[in-house]
Amino acid sequence: MNLHLRVLIIEDLEDDMLLMLRELKRGGYTLDYIRVDTPSAMQAALDSKTWDVAIADYTLPTFSAPEALKLLQTQELDLPFIIVSGTIGEEIAVAAMKAGAHDYIIKGNLTRLLPAVERELREAKERQQRRSAEQALRASQERIQMQARELSDANNALREYALELEELYNYAPCGYHSLDKHGVFVRINDTELKMLGYERDEIIGKKTFADLLTADSLPTFHANFPLLQQQGWVRNLEFQMIRSDGKIIPVSVSATALTSQGNFLRSRFVVIDISDRKRAEEKNREQAALLDITTDAIFVQDLKYRILFWNKGAERLYERESAAVLGKNAIELLYQAGETRSQFADIEITLLQQEQWQGELQQLTFSGKTIVVASRWTLVRDEAGNPKSILTVNTDITEKKQLERQFLRVQRLESLGTLASGIAHDFNNILTPILAAVQLLPMKVSSLDEQSLGLLTLIEDSTKRGAALVKQILAFARGAEGKKVPLQVRHILSEAIQVVRQTFPKNIKISSDISSANLWTVAADANQLHQVLLNLCVNARDAMPSGGNLTLFLENQQIDAAYARMNLEACVGSYVVIKVTDTGTGMPPEVLERIFDPFFTTKEPGKGTGLGLSTVLGIVKNHGGFIKVDSEVGRGTEFSIYLAAIADAARAQDEKLALLQGQHELILVVDDEPLICQVTQTTLEAYNYQALVASDGYEAIALYVERAREIDAVLMDIMMPTIDGLTAIHTLQELNPHIKIIATSGLASNKQLAQDIGSSVKAFLSKPYTAKELLDTLQRVLSN
Repeated sequence: MNLHLRVLIIEDLEDDMLLMLRELKRGGYTLDYIRVDTPSAMQAALDSKTWDVAIADYTLPTFSAPEALKLLQTQELDLPFIIVSGTIGEEIAVAAMKAGAHDYIIKGNLTRLLPAVERELREAKERQQRRSAEQALRASQERIQMQARELSDANNALREYALELEELYNYAPCGYHSLDKHGVFVRINDTELKMLGYERDEIIGKKTFADLLTADSLPTFHANFPLLQQQGWVRNLEFQMIRSDGKIIPVSVSATALTSQGNFLRSRFVVIDISDRKRAEEKNREQAALLDITTDAIFVQDLKYRILFWNKGAERLYERESAAVLGKNAIELLYQAGETRSQFADIEITLLQQEQWQGELQQLTFSGKTIVVASRWTLVRDEAGNPKSILTVNTDITEKKQLERQFLRVQRLESLGTLASGIAHDFNNILTPILAAVQLLPMKVSSLDEQSLGLLTLIEDSTKRGAALVKQILAFARGAEGKKVPLQVRHILSEAIQVVRQTFPKNIKISSDISSANLWTVAADANQLHQVLLNLCVNARDAMPSGGNLTLFLENQQIDAAYARMNLEACVGSYVVIKVTDTGTGMPPEVLERIFDPFFTTKEPGKGTGLGLSTVLGIVKNHGGFIKVDSEVGRGTEFSIYLAAIADAARAQDEKLALLQGQHELILVVDDEPLICQVTQTTLEAYNYQALVASDGYEAIALYVERAREIDAVLMDIMMPTIDGLTAIHTLQELNPHIKIIATSGLASNKQLAQDIGSSVKAFLSKPYTAKELLDTLQRVLSN
């Protein structure tokens, strides 16, 4: 056996150390040793490695066994310590043993050294084992005590947790209950008991969940309870539950199944009262219905102008379905391609500062039509107060703006006429002496040579041209004076057509319809009317440099109060209408606004004075008439000249209308303009009809429901506030698919909308309409 023994020897004599080592080797040990004789050397040895035994001479020159023992003890090293010395008294030996030395051996009897070392090694090992066992025992006791404390804490926490769970279960904001495999209540919380108005002993073991459901909810329960048993869960099922007092409450139910070895045992239910949600949903549906009924276009866009909501009014106004625009950029959809986000910077600033903005905007419909809207923007914030979206409400004011432009144009032309009249008279005062002097000079100065006479002739001709220009200005201002006689406009028009055919380029096709035998006569100056017609035809020619179609048309038209209400320049009465239509370049709105302004021209310098249409307007107004102009860029222009017919024409019209008497039919008139309703009602009653009047779609529907069997036809305005005509028409069609409806609007674009609604819309009347047009249309619709 080869054992390894690490020996720390505290000895000053080498020979004595060797003797000790020899004795130890007899035990078969391989020795690892070091000899030290000072405290520092011993400390270094202790620091360098672990030793099995320490053997110390009692007395050294600079050290001693007691000191070495104390050094070991201060470091708490359990190392066998044996003293080997020459001679030592018994008292010293006893003191050393008491101090902690394990044995004492006389150098003269070293045979005891090996047994003593082996004994102390065994005892040291036993001491180590005892210490380890004691430490393990203490650690175990500490663990047991800690586990006991932890178990106690856990039990306390578990009791608290159970109490909390019980409180949460009973006082949760939603209902909880458990059912056995047959669906009978085995547990229910206080919240659900309060929700249903029952006591616990009325429910537990006595009622099934199905007992508390309405008949309408039972099929859903019976379909889903087996599903709960199979898949282990169901989510968000909606039922109607019956309270103890008989009241019905809507609930949302989710449930999970408890199983054991694949067998269904019971189920747990979460029951949420959704009465508030249902009321909110109903309110939202009502609000959504109101938003769809209104004629205003209402939509919501996020801060990047992406459309989030688009009501029916927006669909009608912009001709785009909601599904086609959601998520799209509103600026790209509703504005000209050249307009960019930067143009809305001022709106954004106002919106962020004041949380709202309102103003007028020019927009585009899907068909490319330009409209004007009164726009109101409101900033919507989220719960944190951050800007979230923009609510936009747009009202179509295109018709209103058209009427405003007519009014402003009339005012402007009246002002310009007054100014032009004053200037013309001043020019006449200047030109008169010049012309007189030029004509007198040749008589006063007989010696004028031919060149001087030529200069005088030039001055005279220029003065006469100036006088002619003044006459044109006066014709614009108040109509040039001329003799008015009764005449047929067709004769003037025939002469003008003959001149045009002979002088206009061959690439312009000229057509006319002036053959009506019943045209009324007008009191007019033939020369001035000739001037009007030629001026309009020449303008049409200039608008068709590459050729086109020029059409001249004549007709009678009776203008009533309704028509006059829609056109500020018109008056009630009989008119002969001359229409001059070309297929030329057309005019943009900004040019159309100014065509009657004196000296305004789009022709090149030297090719026009800008007084042609001003003169035309002056002549027509002097004849008690007015002018309407319709023009579209790329499609052409139509001038309609309305000339007042003489009194006989009105009588002739009355005779004509006498043929259109009604048979006491009841007509429902629907329009938001009170004056139009009044005039239309008066007209109908004057020609043997009965009339009911409604100011909006709601009132119209209510009246029709009340008197459906009596009403023979409905005259419905398309554009109205609150509920528009199209929506009202849809509703009336649902009430009576065979109803006869005549749609009316001041926008021609609404004609197609009305026709697309369905077979109930039998005709379309464009505002302003005359009494004749109204009666003709009614007779045609009723006869069918």
